[in-house]
Parts: sequence; C-alpha cells; structure tokens
Amino acid sequence: MGYSLLGLVKFYTFRTGIYDLVIFDQGVRGYANFGPPLSFVKGNWQELGSAFSLLGDHFSPILALLAPLYWIHNGPETLIVAQAALLSLAVVPFWTYVNRVLGARAAYLLGIAYLLSWPVAEAVNFHFHEYAFVPLITAILFERLQARRRSHVLAAAVALLMVKEDLALFVIGLGVSLLFVHEWRRTGTVMIATGVGFLWLTSNVIMPAFGGDPARYWYYSEWGRTPGAAVTRIMTRPQEILSVLSTPDTKLWTLLLLIAPLLFLPLLSPYVLAPAALLAERMLATDPGAAGWWGTRYHYNAAIVMALCCAGVDGAVRLRRAVQGRRLNWFTPTWTVVTAVIAVGIVPFFAFGNVFMPNWYKAGPRSAAAVEAMRQIPDDVLVEAASAVGPNMSARTKVVAWAAKTAARPERAPWILADLKEKQPHFDSLQDQAADVELLRQRGYHEIFSQDGYVVLFDPVSVG
Repeated sequence: MGYSLLGLVKFYTFRTGIYDLVIFDQGVRGYANFGPPLSFVKGNWQELGSAFSLLGDHFSPILALLAPLYWIHNGPETLIVAQAALLSLAVVPFWTYVNRVLGARAAYLLGIAYLLSWPVAEAVNFHFHEYAFVPLITAILFERLQARRRSHVLAAAVALLMVKEDLALFVIGLGVSLLFVHEWRRTGTVMIATGVGFLWLTSNVIMPAFGGDPARYWYYSEWGRTPGAAVTRIMTRPQEILSVLSTPDTKLWTLLLLIAPLLFLPLLSPYVLAPAALLAERMLATDPGAAGWWGTRYHYNAAIVMALCCAGVDGAVRLRRAVQGRRLNWFTPTWTVVTAVIAVGIVPFFAFGNVFMPNWYKAGPRSAAAVEAMRQIPDDVLVEAASAVGPNMSARTKVVAWAAKTAARPERAPWILADLKEKQPHFDSLQDQAADVELLRQRGYHEIFSQDGYVVLFDPVSVG
C-alpha cells in the first residue's frame, strides 16, 4: 500500500513523466484493446503520429498480463498500483525461501529488508517499468530451486525471459552457477544454452521484425562496435575491466550500496553470478548515454535486488555450515537483524522516505494551472505535451513528448501543451522552449491558454 501511495501521489501532483509511464500506458492499452503494444511516444521520432511497437524496443510480452486490469481502470494509475503489488508480492515466496533454511524470525526480518530496500523504492519512484515482474519471478525461481523442482525452475526462467531480453543474461549467469552443483549441471547447461540462443534471437530477429534496431542501446564503443568485438576485447584484455568498472566512481558506490546492506554475504554464494551478469551489462558500458544505468536512481536495480537477497541467504547458510561447531551460531540471527535495521535506516535517504514527509503530499503552486491547461485539450487528439502533464492526459489523448522541429521530423502535432518554467527532456534550456513556442505562433498556431508558465496552442489548419 505504501508503494501505491508513493506512486499515486506523484501522479496526481504532476511529478511523473512521459518517460516511461506514458510509453507503457500506451502499450498496455494496445494489449487491452486486443491489439499490438503500440506507443505514440516511441513512434513520434520516426513520423508524426505514428505508433511504434514496444516489442521492437524491448521484448517484453509479459506486459500483456496487465491488459485485463485496464478493463477495470483505463489509465496510468493502473500501472502504478500493479507495479506496487508485484514488487510487494515477491516477499511471499521469498519468505518461504528464507523460512525453510533460517526460520520464521529470519524470514520476517529479511522480508522487511527487501520491502524497504532502496532499489524497490527507486523503481516505484520511476513510475513504471517491466522490471516490476522480476523480483516476484526471481523469488519463485529460487524457492523452487531450493525445493528441487527442476521443471518449475525452468518455467520460472522462461517467465524471466518474457520480461525483457536482457534477462537472458540473468538466466545465463544462474546457469553457470548451477554448473557447480553436480545434480543441477544438466539444468545449468540447458539454461546457458537457452539464454544465449534467446538473447541472439530477440536481438537479431524478433525485435528487428517489429522495427527495432539491434544497436539501439549499444553503449560499449570503447570495447568494440559489435558484441563479438567487445567480448573478444574483454576476454583478451581483462586488465581494463577494473578501470571501466570504476569510471565514473558512481558505479562503485552503486555496487557498494547493493551488497553492503546484506553485509557482503551474497559474495559467498555462486548464485551471485546471476545478478552479477546484469550488473556487468550496466557497469561495463562506457558511453555517456548509459549514465542512467550506473547510479541508484530509476528501476535498474530492482531487477537484481531479490537475487542478491536470495544469494545472501544462501551465503549465510554456507557460512553457517563452514563454521559449524566453532561457536559462531550467533552470526546468522545477528545478520538478519542488522540487515533489517540497515534497510530501515536507509529509508530516509531514498524515495520511500517521502511518504513520511507531510509537505510531500502537497501539490505544487502550479498544479491548478496544469489542470486548467489540460482541460483545453480535446479527447482523442495528438498532443505534444510537457513531461509532467503528459501522463495525466494519456488515457484520453495520443500523447507524445514536446520537442522542437528537426530535419528528421519537421511536422508538429496539432495541439501543443508547453511548459516555459520547467526544463523539458528534449530542449537544452528554458530559452529554447520559449523560442519554440514563439516559432509555433509564427507558423500560425493559436494560443488559447497561458497561465503560470503553461501554454496551450493549436494549429487551426490541422485541427479544422
């Protein structure tokens, strides 16, 4: 409930954004209408008003499971609540996993540590992402692995592959870890082969078939121009890995914040190879475009937090076995208490801490103007919108991000809702935003609303 509150308050006080909330809202609405997951936000960079399939951007067919929820409520709020529920439900199989080896007290304490963990809070703070499915599926996978249900483990691995193509790296990493356990070697081999084949198939066949570009998110230019070249260099020049992992130092701080709250116990488990594979994907990136991958913000760390928790539990069990009879029986109970205390102590420094701040619930001074500006936009029209108000119109209009005319995309939407007081993602400055509004006026757009920085314009030719 707390995470639903966090997300919904941000939505209703205009603190969400077009990226990525509107993108997913448009895509899931497509599934709900028994069509493809098309996004006008993604398509707008190719042609005005065109829709681009989310399956060409990332292979995430699992989003179709959310479609029936849109029959109950058709809007981004549905995604916000669904994400909170998915992230929270992960604690149920995780509790079973911990209880089986460490007891109920430890299961409750570590369950609290997961629920209050900063990666979960930051994922919710970023409004919505398909990674919301990952902790739940991961917890089920590790619980089924612990229960020695081979077919269930493989089914959970397949479910992870349906979340996003790069989860193949997670499956590969887990498969490698299983090679160290004799009775699981065959399963590990199957997972490695499946992960490698799936990653190649989605990147080179499936996503391009939906209009995607395999090089769209290639941020490894210092390693090579292609995956093969990059892997070859990494394998032949491993001494460069440490330099890349520590540049910038944001990467090191993120790694520390991920494993230190668990007192580094995940490092004692071979299962750490699964989240490590996803971390390598992010931290070995060299280009500035990948800067969002390296820090603690956004949703990326939510994909690995549950795996790290499960690896931490396995590490604790291994440590207990190694020191059995050496009067260290106090360590595991102490570890679970300390881990829970650290999780609670970190809360104020990350997004979930806002829930406990009374002033955070208050709408900003421009909220009334935002509401009135949105009221000027008719239903079912294509509108270039300022980022903060775009999600609140997504259920009834075709929202795209407000952006200036370019040579590649000279057309403009018939309706524009601009914001002259808050910098927008596709402009370099407020001055550029004001200049774009003036250019639109010169092109014949009529201004029908202007208040507190919000400006609504429409093109009478295209509208008429």
